Amino acid sequence: MNDPSQTAALPQPLGEVEGGQPIEREELLQPHPGEEKLLKRLYHWTMALAEKPYAPWALGLIAFAESAFFPVPPDVILIPMSLARPKRAWLYALICTVGSVAGAVLGYAIGALLYDTVGKWLITLYGYGPKMEAIKLTYAQWGWAVILFKGLTPIPFKIVTITSGLLGYNLPLFVLLCTITRGARFLIEALLMHRFGDAFKTLLERYFGTFVIVLVALVVIGFYIAVRII
Repeated sequence: MNDPSQTAALPQPLGEVEGGQPIEREELLQPHPGEEKLLKRLYHWTMALAEKPYAPWALGLIAFAESAFFPVPPDVILIPMSLARPKRAWLYALICTVGSVAGAVLGYAIGALLYDTVGKWLITLYGYGPKMEAIKLTYAQWGWAVILFKGLTPIPFKIVTITSGLLGYNLPLFVLLCTITRGARFLIEALLMHRFGDAFKTLLERYFGTFVIVLVALVVIGFYIAVRII
């Protein structure tokens, strides 16, 4: 027969504690209580901010600035606002689109009129200075595709707007392409929030830390692609 002392020393199976009491497997993956409290506070602060009367103005302002010079995408406010009020997600997407296209025109003007000062500094800041000749050749043949593709991705859109102005890309066509690509991006997000808002909100409340990490990772990846690959 087995020695009882040896049996008692055996490791407990995953999901059980001593005495055979089951525990939830997800509890093994829960963050530290201090971290969890901080993330919950950050989540509730974000959702409360999304419901403020001035939130749509802030959304439009960030969308405007991001297309010309600001590094943070408007999605970080669009998503929480759409979750807080799913029925208004379409309106928020429209605000983002209008603000982003208006900011794109500002970026275009910076490239066309202020490239030697502001425009060149921004282009260099994002690592595109040595690549301008290659970008000019790409724009000559595939300018429309560059605008459409980059407007849908985390790649900094200001690079597109400033470069378009610098190279004298057709302005009406530029505005049309910006409207299509930015509108598609924000409307897709609005559609997802409107359709799956309640379920996504539940997941966000539970895994807000993961959401923050993924969002930051997307922004970092966008900058990496902008600087190293394209």
